[in-house]
Amino acid sequence: MRLVVLGDPISHSLSPLLHNIAFVATGLDGRYEARRVDAAGLTAAVAEIRTGRLDGGNVTMPHKELASRICDRLAATAARAGAVNTLVRVGRDVVGHNTDIAGIGAAWAAAELPAAGPVLILGAGGAAAAAVLALEGRDLTLSSRRPQAAHGLLAKLAVAAAVVPWGTPVPDAVVVNATPLGMHGEALAAGSLAGAAGLFDMAYGSGETPGVREMAKRGLPAAAGKSMLLHQAAAAFELWTGRAAPLSAMRAALDRETS
Repeated sequence: MRLVVLGDPISHSLSPLLHNIAFVATGLDGRYEARRVDAAGLTAAVAEIRTGRLDGGNVTMPHKELASRICDRLAATAARAGAVNTLVRVGRDVVGHNTDIAGIGAAWAAAELPAAGPVLILGAGGAAAAAVLALEGRDLTLSSRRPQAAHGLLAKLAVAAAVVPWGTPVPDAVVVNATPLGMHGEALAAGSLAGAAGLFDMAYGSGETPGVREMAKRGLPAAAGKSMLLHQAAAAFELWTGRAAPLSAMRAALDRETS
């Protein structure tokens, strides 16, 4: 089985580590590689999956929305999100899935973040769409550097939520960072974490992000980006292989790489 992760940038991706460990742990014959692609390269890779040269793949920034438009079919959650992070070949069709949604739910529970109460989502792209759908039914607020993008996302998803200016805090909310901020040590917008009840950080890098460190100082719960990465990867592995993902082996490899 040959799989790829497609994005730009891509050198930081830990997906090859996770999936190659999963192949070893399950005894399956497989190889997973990273491929830096532009829009044309993504389209070409989807064609490779369609013809069987590749067996599937993941899609990361900035191509999740484009992927949703070039798949042959979409799973229901991916269609609603308008974003695809997992490509699965079914016959000669490429079916787009969004395992970020399931990954958010699993990582949220693992971090013991509050199961009720307000949520402030930072961002208005594909990752934010996954967060909105995963947390639908909560008291949601969105904040983006481009307010119109936040309003547009909510309209597309048909989800009711407030929109506040970038950097505006929401008291007692769990903050969801659905932006790349923190991957290279950047802090979140000043004020975003004021009065927060916790943090769900989708960004990950070589160590803890400033936001996760801040929550630790305050004694508040936080889910690091690698937790969501782990759980969305497990869901994707199961879609490709039909086998349960070896979570313990994948988590141990991730911890070694990011410690």
